Amino acid sequence: MSNAANHHKINYIEFVSTDMARTKAFYSAVFGWTFEDWGPEYVSFAGAGPGAAGIDGGFRAGEKQDQGPLVILYSADLAATENAVVEAGGVIVVPTFAFPGGRRFHFNDGAGNVLGVWSE
Repeated sequence: MSNAANHHKINYIEFVSTDMARTKAFYSAVFGWTFEDWGPEYVSFAGAGPGAAGIDGGFRAGEKQDQGPLVILYSADLAATENAVVEAGGVIVVPTFAFPGGRRFHFNDGAGNVLGVWSE
């Protein structure tokens, strides 16, 4: 099911966590966020309702990076968006892959920013 109203809008943000339990405890204690575990290496948080962060997002297990959080946009047509990225001079840095709930790819915009795009 596509959500055309969100096409090409920022829809999700993803952070890296070196300690998932500590991350969940911290954001829960400080901001009241609630989480859903997707295995030992990923946890998501929701953007609406009690204990919400204001935007959907998640933490993936990994080492600290020089790059900031991964901003993820939604696309009603993932293939068309990927083609538009490449035609505009962007570089696909992570090819399209499946995850629970959809598919996504990551791209470099040519100015040093890496973003993701996802779709159902």
